[in-house]
Amino acid sequence: MTERILDVKNLRIDFHTYAGEVKAIRDVSFHLNKGETLAIVGESGSGKSVTTKSIMGLLANNAKVVSGSILYHDQDLLKKSEKEMQNIRGKDIAMIFQDPMTSLDPTMKIGQQIAEPLIKHKHLDKKKAWQQALEIMKLVGINDAEKRINNYPHQFSGGQRQRIVIAIALVCYPEVLIADEPTTALDVTIQAQILDLMKDLQSKIETSIIFITHDLGVVAGMADRVAVMYAGEIIEYGTVDEIFYNPQHPYTWGLLNSMPTLSSTKLEAIPGTPPDLLDPPKGDPFAARNPFAMKIDAEQKPPFFKVSETHYAATWLLHPNAPKVTPPDEIVRRWQLYRKMNNQTQVH
Repeated sequence: MTERILDVKNLRIDFHTYAGEVKAIRDVSFHLNKGETLAIVGESGSGKSVTTKSIMGLLANNAKVVSGSILYHDQDLLKKSEKEMQNIRGKDIAMIFQDPMTSLDPTMKIGQQIAEPLIKHKHLDKKKAWQQALEIMKLVGINDAEKRINNYPHQFSGGQRQRIVIAIALVCYPEVLIADEPTTALDVTIQAQILDLMKDLQSKIETSIIFITHDLGVVAGMADRVAVMYAGEIIEYGTVDEIFYNPQHPYTWGLLNSMPTLSSTKLEAIPGTPPDLLDPPKGDPFAARNPFAMKIDAEQKPPFFKVSETHYAATWLLHPNAPKVTPPDEIVRRWQLYRKMNNQTQVH
């Protein structure tokens, strides 16, 4: 039986603005198993970062958790005080933020910033904390760490700063690591190095990772399971192979179809824009952008339909009475590949 580390149930979060209540997170549920990587993917504004900031207890002042629970070892993090959360943040659950340029204090030496969680959570003296900071700098691939531990953030490149942010997050060996688009500002070569580094460190310290990204290509070799978010909801989730090779929701089709592959000759953008969450649509939130939308999509929100024991998608196209549609050629190619993979597995 796989051990669940984290369980988010029926989470709803609103933001109070001058224009009204923005219903940012709308009944989101997912779980994280011990030692796995769960990727949460979706366009900007889909609710990925808000969901994970609620786990850390770092929501903005105008945010309100309307309902739901976030269970970490059966303790609801939403009921913890700020003081209790300070004891959890960095020690048990750590986060790599989007932008390494703004995540580091420009006035503090790097060694001091990495050592700080060790002094607070592990109660080490400064000398021991700096020694461990030096070790993790070497672990994340900072060359000449003995000298560079006394440098300031501006003396490092973007890729090195991202490695330092990862070092700060991992220095206490947290049980859960939340990586919020950790490679967005980096070029492709450095991006690949950072992803390889995270996988390597995960195997060494046995941490469970929630990996947030808008780029499905990034998670292909990184994730065990994938949750696809749209308009504050999870609309499809499954294993990485199920989402990549047997996607069922038209939004997931659109995301995959906009990804460059060796077989695709052109990229297709998803038309339109996400709905206004001040006044969310009544039915399927993707209906207005969905070329396969039916009348019921505008009237009634689809439930989750079961595709397999690990794969679910919220689309009326999976209803037994729904008409059969032909998805884009790239998706048909993936489906064929998935069937071939399954046939080979059954033979062996």
